Amino acid sequence: MEFLIKALQLILSLSILVILHEFGHYLFARLFKTRVEKFYLFFDAGFSLFKFKKGETEYGIGWLPLGGYVKISGMIDESMDKEQMKQPPQPHEFRAKPAWQRLLIMVGGVLVNFILAMVIFWMILFKWGETYIPVEGATYGYAYHPVGHEIGLQDGDLILSVDTMEVNTISDVSNYVLLEDPATFTVQRGDSVFNLPLPEDLGKRLLSEEVRQFAQVRFPFVVDSVVAGMPAEDAGFHKGDSLVAVAGKDAPFFYEFVDELFHHKDDTTTVSFFRNGELMSLPIHVNKSGKIGIAPRSPSGYLSVETRKYGFFEAFPAGIKKGTDLLVNYVKQLGLIFTKEGARQVGGFGTIGSLFPASWDWFSFWNTTAFLSIILAFMNILPIPALDGGHVMFLLYEIVARRKPNEKFMEHAQLVGMIILVALLLYANGNDLFRWLFE
Repeated sequence: MEFLIKALQLILSLSILVILHEFGHYLFARLFKTRVEKFYLFFDAGFSLFKFKKGETEYGIGWLPLGGYVKISGMIDESMDKEQMKQPPQPHEFRAKPAWQRLLIMVGGVLVNFILAMVIFWMILFKWGETYIPVEGATYGYAYHPVGHEIGLQDGDLILSVDTMEVNTISDVSNYVLLEDPATFTVQRGDSVFNLPLPEDLGKRLLSEEVRQFAQVRFPFVVDSVVAGMPAEDAGFHKGDSLVAVAGKDAPFFYEFVDELFHHKDDTTTVSFFRNGELMSLPIHVNKSGKIGIAPRSPSGYLSVETRKYGFFEAFPAGIKKGTDLLVNYVKQLGLIFTKEGARQVGGFGTIGSLFPASWDWFSFWNTTAFLSIILAFMNILPIPALDGGHVMFLLYEIVARRKPNEKFMEHAQLVGMIILVALLLYANGNDLFRWLFE
């Protein structure tokens, strides 16, 4: 069921992004009276699941869910329609339009994706605001990944700053470490504050060891509800029980308890807990997923959670800033792909699907969709033939040189671009398959 929910969110999100991206091309093409022969969600490759024709354009849904396209008359694209290009250009064709119009047609999709991301963030901030746990609000500190322990951090520590950057939330730490290769953490441990020197290439190590969460906020594991039919109900746990140990090993905080419980999956162990101030223990069977069927009480009862609300117009610049900051960080992270550690992290549809939550949550769905919209826009504007950015690159050359690139060269460049894209697609999804089979 979790896989199905993730898959449905992925399909819906990508469908929205692809349709609006292609609509950006379509909009500018029609604005400049350029004929659009096809407008497709997914690729048809000779077979359409659904199609109809209105005016000069055929609209449809293809069978191959790898994106979508608009076919514009008189344009050298993935269709490689060479016969059409041998004829003199017609007034309704792409190649007959001035370079500045063709440029706008090509950047239309990217432009729509950027605008869409900003609008989504605007609406998210207006409806839900921003909820976060500031570092000083983490009453019990943070639990750190083993890599953090190795460099000298202890569970319960607070990271106050990275080099000279003051930390607001713990997510700031991971981003900074990956992108800036910092030299020191300023750490608060109990009542003392000290500088912790960091090893070189800490960011690369986090990548190579696939560290998803460098730190997690600690909060007590108090039972909020017991799932019917799960082991916790059979064992006799009640709402309000405070879980503190697994198999005699102390684990008084939620993530520590979950990690320890996972070591006993598909086995029977004992769980210690406080009930009405009395320490008790019960035997319990942990299922194959490492779960016992207990929902924790919200951490907001133990931590200082801050929520900032935005008015409709106030949320607009905040949404633009959120989207812009995300784009800047993504561009910085792109350089990591060209390292050995970063190349291993490249993923395809499986990796993208994992970004969505296992249960349907509109906040998470729209947040992820906005993030993917920015990625789609940026990746499409890269100067690779067969992508929008490749066409833009050749159009800019035409504007500067005042002559079009040779059509034979354009055809060959388009073919090379398609080969590069297919290779990247196979590599990314191959990484997903490898991780699924062997990790």
